[in-house]
Amino acid sequence: MRVLLVGAGGVGTAITRIAARRPFFEAMVVADYDLARAEAAVAALRGDARFRAERVDASDEPAVTALLERHACDVLLNATDPRFVMPLFQAARSAGATYVDMAMSLSHPHPERPYEECGIKLGDAQFEQAADWEKAGMLALVGMGVEPGLSDVFARHAADELFDEIEEIGVRDGANLTVDGYDFAPSFSIWTTIEECLNPPVVYEDGRGWFTTEPFSEPEVFDFPEGIGPVECVNVEHEEVLLVPRWVDANRVTFKYGLGEEFINTLKTLHLLGLDRTEPVTVPSADGPVRVSPRDVVAACLPDPATLGERMHGKTCAGTWVRGVKDGEAREVYLYHVVDNQWSMKEYGSQAVVWQTAVNPVVALELLAGGAWSGAGVLGPEAFPARPFLDLLTEYGSPWGMREQ
Repeated sequence: MRVLLVGAGGVGTAITRIAARRPFFEAMVVADYDLARAEAAVAALRGDARFRAERVDASDEPAVTALLERHACDVLLNATDPRFVMPLFQAARSAGATYVDMAMSLSHPHPERPYEECGIKLGDAQFEQAADWEKAGMLALVGMGVEPGLSDVFARHAADELFDEIEEIGVRDGANLTVDGYDFAPSFSIWTTIEECLNPPVVYEDGRGWFTTEPFSEPEVFDFPEGIGPVECVNVEHEEVLLVPRWVDANRVTFKYGLGEEFINTLKTLHLLGLDRTEPVTVPSADGPVRVSPRDVVAACLPDPATLGERMHGKTCAGTWVRGVKDGEAREVYLYHVVDNQWSMKEYGSQAVVWQTAVNPVVALELLAGGAWSGAGVLGPEAFPARPFLDLLTEYGSPWGMREQ
């Protein structure tokens, strides 16, 4: 397997550090708009000849296609933010490469009823091309991070081995992470966080399909394992709700994120001031007017999440809560994966949130390379058997857990 990894930020760099310990691939080209960042990721691997750095603009589809072809890469792994999903997705298709991402094509709210009806949903642009990918015998594995990704694998595992009937699947994400020296320092891309938290959340119900609610709706307190404890979680737009019902039978699917009151209020303020906007605005300067995106300015003013590991303390938990029936009896479980920041920093030099995101696409690539996972079309993690993934994740030294509720 020869891999083109596009994006050498926190998650991309963690991917290289995880992959470097595994023998399943022949080469990994690490490409970024900032060549120095790609070179730093490769240099940290201490001479592993399988890795090399390149510069590429992820929005330039022909350039990405040419890079895939020049290095004879048969897989494109997208570690950029969702703005670049479609050019990278299409470049992989043009080059005849398998495509893997961790976030799907962007949504657009319904123009008249944004908090009742879906407009363009997450992943719609990719699923519109599913028949073409399938006809060509090519695979696009979409949403293969931690959430979406591992959370979807948990849903598949629950359907295959733990339940006869599923009433509800609810992804629940929480943490007790703190960052020394910062009152507000998101542990993941603020660009992506703003996108998913301020868009109308999507809920799925059997018989009704997908519909939307107000941001931060339906608050609930969820008790997270391994010492994290109770965290208030709210509805957030996320890919699992769009993916799980395509392959897993469930009466209801939700995604709730443990944000906390301070984080929610900060996001609401950004929205009130228009600082969540992605459309460029004109800003006067001594050298003349400059066009900038308010959201990009917010991201530039905050610390890079990849650099916070030394200041960060605590654990992060990603998991899937499932309620249903097994052998005629009601059952409720929480399948989860916890990463301690102290462990991930010591073992990999990557903070917990980016490491937890990064490990899952590497596991998936190894399953694809070995043939345990295979398919054609635009497929989510739910479309593949869960057990090989969960077993290999444990082999990577990061076991998952299950709690009866």
